[in-house]
Amino acid sequence: MEYRYLGRSGLKITEITYGNWLTHGSQVENDVATACVRAALDAGITTFDTADAYANGKAEEVLGAALASEPRESLEVFTKVYWPVGLKGPNDTGLSRKHIMEGINNSLRRLNMDYVDLYQAHRFDYETPLEETISAFADVVRAGKALYIGVSEWNAQQLREGQRLAREAGFSLVSNQPQYSALWRVIEPEVIPASIELGMSQVVWSPMAQGVLSGKYLPGAPLPAGSRAMDEHGGANTIKAFLDDEILSNVQKLRPVADELGLSMPQLAIAWVLQNENVATALVGASRPEQVAENVKASGVKIPTELMAAIDTALAPSIVNDPAKTVSPATRVA
Repeated sequence: MEYRYLGRSGLKITEITYGNWLTHGSQVENDVATACVRAALDAGITTFDTADAYANGKAEEVLGAALASEPRESLEVFTKVYWPVGLKGPNDTGLSRKHIMEGINNSLRRLNMDYVDLYQAHRFDYETPLEETISAFADVVRAGKALYIGVSEWNAQQLREGQRLAREAGFSLVSNQPQYSALWRVIEPEVIPASIELGMSQVVWSPMAQGVLSGKYLPGAPLPAGSRAMDEHGGANTIKAFLDDEILSNVQKLRPVADELGLSMPQLAIAWVLQNENVATALVGASRPEQVAENVKASGVKIPTELMAAIDTALAPSIVNDPAKTVSPATRVA
């Protein structure tokens, strides 16, 4: 397992991070989730990502319990704040000082930890002055409850203004967590250049495009039993946009590339996002421990220029790269 720096900081994280968005506390039983975390640790992963809203707090609880026997200093643990959790009242969402302060305390309680390594704004909050949000994050850092601050799905303008205010407040934003894959490249035109300029790196989610780049979804064929696309509580809505026969046909064109590299299709998808030097880590989840062991084989892979070009050619009609698709809710949803 290889490490990369998180933004322009001294923190090193594994280039593959174990994430528990659609699994812990919802899609799989707690003992299976714990086995997946143990498999991640056995594979050399020390970086783990979760959020307070995942499974309404249960994901943090399961992850905290699974990591309880590990020395805290040997781990890098990330969580997030924005979406409603618990009572879902008018102040139980967004990035107000109230919600951030209550959010970090509740996350630490559920994780059973004294601090998190990275605390992330899960979306941009148009209803709260950015100065208030950044000031609250500064206080979280000064209190020792988070070592670093990042954001998720912010556009280039929001990153620039947020970083300006953060530096005035005595800290820096180190990362952005966007969706990014060989199919979904909306961060490439604007967000990545801004991030390089600002000293931020990407912590990318869905490097397999919700599983479509695994190659298991075939054009014209029934959806695989037990797959994400069949689970209404585990991501069926998020994968729908990729379940187009043209997209699925283009994905199948990647098999010769994967074969030439000696990789599985999932490994190729993860390795592809890691070719971007601004990507610090790719988030990978699992519903079975053996999936973790396979996914980590993408670490350290170098894809030759000609094969990167072949991937572009195969997927070209299906690639989405419109920067306007980096969006946050216009109003808070409670």
